[in-house]
Amino acid sequence: MSEDSTPALPVFKPEERVCGNCKMWSPHSVDHRGWVGPCRIYPGRGLFPPSAPLCDKFTPRGGVSVPEAAPAARARAVRSVAPVVRRKSDPNEIVDLGDLNMTREELMEIFREAAGETEAPPLAGKWEGGTLRLIPGKTDLQAKDLPIDNLFHKVVMVRDRLRTLEQKLNAHPKLSDAEKVEMQSYITRVYGSLTSFNILFREKNDQFVGQKGDE
Repeated sequence: MSEDSTPALPVFKPEERVCGNCKMWSPHSVDHRGWVGPCRIYPGRGLFPPSAPLCDKFTPRGGVSVPEAAPAARARAVRSVAPVVRRKSDPNEIVDLGDLNMTREELMEIFREAAGETEAPPLAGKWEGGTLRLIPGKTDLQAKDLPIDNLFHKVVMVRDRLRTLEQKLNAHPKLSDAEKVEMQSYITRVYGSLTSFNILFREKNDQFVGQKGDE
């Protein structure tokens, strides 16, 4: 689909309770349904349109609403003149979200991404606008073209999910150090298997790094 024929991203009224009004949903690409994208809370759902009905994890865009205090409570409030001491939050502290647990840093990363404050790693210049062609072994079958930008986006998503898995393992309260080291070794091997995609990254710091024998 050319850039000129790409439909505009749907805009919903603030009171419409659809996924397009949730911080957890983000646009990804266009298919026969129009714009589709993933949910950060439920990545297993795959890509779906922003008009999908919201779930119980709905977080409206534009910030989290805080209920206003009752007038009587405001009248009784007394301003303190004592200095305020703020405790530094532990990024690995587990935040209980009902049936979903994640670290404080993972939760903040979700909100930063939803607010557009994080930047995706850049694609190497020589691949920009490129196409990956999959040619079947049988000559009577048609080849399939895949934009390299789409492939790169999926590779980055895999990389980010692996990093999240590492954080969860390191912060898991019931795993021993030996178990964490063992599971980390498997993740490192996965990184090593994915080093073939390093040619897509413009910056070396964004690439996969695995065990020397796996690269």
